[in-house]
Amino acid sequence: MPASLGYAASAPDAALAPIRFDRREPGKGEVLIEIEYCGVCHSDLHQARGEWGNTLYPCVPGHEIIGTVTAVGDGVSKFKTGDKVGVGCMVDSCGQCTSCGDGLEQYCETGMTGTYNGRLADGSHTFGGYSQRMTVKEDFVLRLPEGMDPAGAAPLLCAGITTYSPLSHWKVGPGQRVGVVGLGGLGHMGVKIAAAMGAEVVLFTTSPGKAEDAKRLGASQVVISKDRDQMKAMRGQLDFILNTVAAAHNLDPFLDCLKRDGTMVMVGVPEVAHPSPSVGRLIGRRRSIAGSLIGGIAETQDMLDFCARHGLVSDIEIIPMDGINEAYERMLKGDVKYRFVVDMATLG
Repeated sequence: MPASLGYAASAPDAALAPIRFDRREPGKGEVLIEIEYCGVCHSDLHQARGEWGNTLYPCVPGHEIIGTVTAVGDGVSKFKTGDKVGVGCMVDSCGQCTSCGDGLEQYCETGMTGTYNGRLADGSHTFGGYSQRMTVKEDFVLRLPEGMDPAGAAPLLCAGITTYSPLSHWKVGPGQRVGVVGLGGLGHMGVKIAAAMGAEVVLFTTSPGKAEDAKRLGASQVVISKDRDQMKAMRGQLDFILNTVAAAHNLDPFLDCLKRDGTMVMVGVPEVAHPSPSVGRLIGRRRSIAGSLIGGIAETQDMLDFCARHGLVSDIEIIPMDGINEAYERMLKGDVKYRFVVDMATLG
C-alpha cells in the first residue's frame, strides 16, 4: 500500500503535526495522485479545532488539491499517468439518488463523502490533502486546464466553486449589479468571477484599506458596510448579493440593498447563527435568502474551464507544510491575501 506522510490534528487543542499512514492501492476506477499543492481553507481550521462538533481524529485536513496522476486502477478511462489533476471537497457519493443523478453530488441524499473527515463503510474516515499522495475515484477527479498555474488553481477547488456555483445558478451576468460581502478567500474569487461574468460588482467590507485591492480584483465600487450613510445610499440597488462572511452578523442592512425579487446567497458558515433577519424586509420586496454548497463535479470542471478562459486563479501566498500552524493563526487575523497554499514538496 502506498505510504504517505501528512500533517494531522490529534485533538481540538493540538497543533497539527506529522503523521504517517497508508493510502490504498488504486482499485477499479481509481487513480493514485501525488499531491503538489494544497490550499488552506477556513473549514480546515474549523474542523481541525473541532469547532463544528463533528471532527474525527486524527484529522488530516485539505480539500483544495492539485497533483499528478502516478498510477491508475483497472477500468480507468478519464485519466492516465502524468495527467495534472485536482480534487475538491468530496471524494464519493451514493451515485443513486436524484441529486447524484442530476450531477449535484454535493447534495447527495445519503450524504457525500468529504475529502477529509468523511465517514467510510469500514468505520474509518478519510484523510485529506495535507499529505503526499491520495487515492481517489476517477469520477471525483478534475482535469487541470492546460497552462493554468497549479498553485493558484488549488483554491479554486473550494473557494472557486463555492462562489462560481451560486453566481452561475442565479444567472449572474451583464446588466446586473452584484454585491459581494467580504474580501477574503471566498470573497476575492467572488469578485473576480462575477466581474468575468459581466456583472457590475459592488464589494462590501468593514475595512477601508481593502478598497484599492477590491477594485484591482474587479469591483467597480466599494462600500464600507459599517458606514450607515454608505449603506443607506445602496438601498434597493442590487440584483443579487453573494455573502461570503463566515462570522455571525446582521443581515438586514444587506437585505435593504436588494431590489424587488433580489436574492442574497449565503456561502460562509459561522460558528454561531446569524441574528434572525427581519421578515418585513423579505416580504416587502419579495426578497430571498438562500444558501449554496460548493458544486457538483461537472460544474466544478466547468468552473475550472471558465477560470482558464478568463485567466483567473486565486491570489495566494505559498507556505511550507511546517508553517501550517502559524498560517492558521494568521488566517484568524485576516492576515493573508487571499489564500494560503501549501507547497507539498516541503513535506518530508
